[in-house]
Amino acid sequence: MLNRPSAHAIAVKRDMRTSLFKQWAMGALIGFGALWAGSEVFAESHEVIIESHGFNEYGDLKYGPDFKHLDYVNPDAPIGGEISIATTGTFDSMNPYATLSGTPAALSSSVWETILTTTSDEVGSVYCLLCETMAYPEDKSWVIFNFREGVRFSDGTPMTAEDVKFTIELFLEQGTPSAAGSIRLLVKDIEVLEGNAIRVTFNEDAPIRGRISQMGIFPVMSKAWFEETGSRLDESSLEVSPGTAEYVLGSMDVGRSVTYTRNPDYWGQDLPINVGRGNYDSIRIEYFADSSAGFEAFKAGEFTFRRESSSINWATSYDFTAIDNGWVVREELDDGTLPGATGFIFNMNRAKFADRRVRRALGLVYNFTWTNENLQYGLFQQRESFWENDRLKAVGLPEGRELEILESLRDKLPEEIFTQEAFVPHTSGDRPIDRRNLRSALVLMEGAGWTTGDDGLLRDADGNTLDVEFLETRQAFDRIINPYIENLKRLGVNVTYNRVDPSQYQARRQAKDYDMIFGTYTTGLLEGRGFSQRFGCENTNDIFNPGAYCSEAIEVIGDLLPEAESYEEMAALIKAADRIMRYDYFVVPVWYLGKHWVARYDFYEYPENLPEFGLGHLDYWWVNQDKYNDLVAAGAFQ
Repeated sequence: MLNRPSAHAIAVKRDMRTSLFKQWAMGALIGFGALWAGSEVFAESHEVIIESHGFNEYGDLKYGPDFKHLDYVNPDAPIGGEISIATTGTFDSMNPYATLSGTPAALSSSVWETILTTTSDEVGSVYCLLCETMAYPEDKSWVIFNFREGVRFSDGTPMTAEDVKFTIELFLEQGTPSAAGSIRLLVKDIEVLEGNAIRVTFNEDAPIRGRISQMGIFPVMSKAWFEETGSRLDESSLEVSPGTAEYVLGSMDVGRSVTYTRNPDYWGQDLPINVGRGNYDSIRIEYFADSSAGFEAFKAGEFTFRRESSSINWATSYDFTAIDNGWVVREELDDGTLPGATGFIFNMNRAKFADRRVRRALGLVYNFTWTNENLQYGLFQQRESFWENDRLKAVGLPEGRELEILESLRDKLPEEIFTQEAFVPHTSGDRPIDRRNLRSALVLMEGAGWTTGDDGLLRDADGNTLDVEFLETRQAFDRIINPYIENLKRLGVNVTYNRVDPSQYQARRQAKDYDMIFGTYTTGLLEGRGFSQRFGCENTNDIFNPGAYCSEAIEVIGDLLPEAESYEEMAALIKAADRIMRYDYFVVPVWYLGKHWVARYDFYEYPENLPEFGLGHLDYWWVNQDKYNDLVAAGAFQ
């Protein structure tokens, strides 16, 4: 069973540690780190000051200060053309930071740049983007960002250190509680310096690990625009403040499509970090009610690049005219990124799921083998770990540093953590319901106080049935979920499958108004302060913790992660966490692919040496204009 801290313990922790920023920060935090010594200078106090163009938490940067371009881009890629993609649902806002109101458009955060940026071929490295250099002492008690000359917002006004300070203070005042709390925990003082620089002094009690990288992920906004318009960061809006990025909002049809166009006066086109990137004149996103409607639109050429997520489509549906004519090509490209921890997620706020035996029983009747072979064409592998990668995945019995960490938490953990190998999903037979697993599930339910009545339904000692609502929005997922629903009914669960429209689904997800959903926990190859936002007890109502998971042992690991002095120490902590969370079984693990399924009209091209950690179709791919013209002449598009 999970060890949930008391309300008092959580309140104390809230004073000690707050969570990292919401959705806009999550992807960046997973890849961020701190420390690369480009050069060292000595202050008058003889304190060693490190000045650099980049930063890595645990090791060296791949790219030195004089690099010409990233290794995986084509520096001679042509600029022009459009990439058009699709998504499902709707949108009614262009403000991605008002997370509690409105539904923001896809890529709505892309118009703002951050102080630092990541690459797709390293773990944990960040490089100056808006800054030219950064300087910090060995103890990381402060950092100075020296901003580049010539950085301009899309309205032509210069970006200055004043804008950076304003943005930080804006998130402190109007950001989400976790964002504001994180800044409050981290920042003691912000000072604008002469020469267009800013100095951030950190609180002494703030965790050292991740200080500098966290400050580098701020999307810098225009102080003048906010003061002139009176707009707020916490309010849904279709107005967009000026950004410094290469793309700006071009046009939108609210709820149906949005287009971002190249800023012809983009200040940073020739930066080494940007060479060979941002090669389109426009990026268009079309919205469809469901994936089936989107696929039909792709077949007709209404949009031209599709990342397929449906195994049945990939295996059986690519036989339309555009394929036959050679207008559309399909590819399976390697995906070295960490797969999301996807599965059927229990809402641990529901008392009915408090007993692990109940969760295990409900999970035992999910049949991966039959589902993969009969519904997914054998294309997937079964996921075991929250970190499905050799670097961080717990395997076998705990040993070494991982065992030492677990031993320190022994009073918070069941004995099985130490005596049994890392939990792996059950095996299933080749029929929809595996009778052996069904019998095991019934034994678990009986042990948890549930017995089967004459009507076949499980009932507790008071005669109450086990009522479970499964919430979903995608019609295409019916064929995957319905067999699991039927198996739950065979077990005796009074289960209902409620498929709602996207806006209702979004609202209910935000409110944690569900029993079970099919969802994902985002994890990364570099973990730190963001870990507690996804798995911490202070954030059981956070959208990034869809299972409302809470564990005393995981709380301690979340506190230790920002202080890890090496990648090996961080990895040992994550392996321990992985072992604990897999045992706690708040997610029924399903499948992962390890490939990108790409279908595209044959005028897009990409570098030969695609990096390990990114497909990059919106970044470093490009349009072959001659091929596009040929497809237009052939009538490929409506």
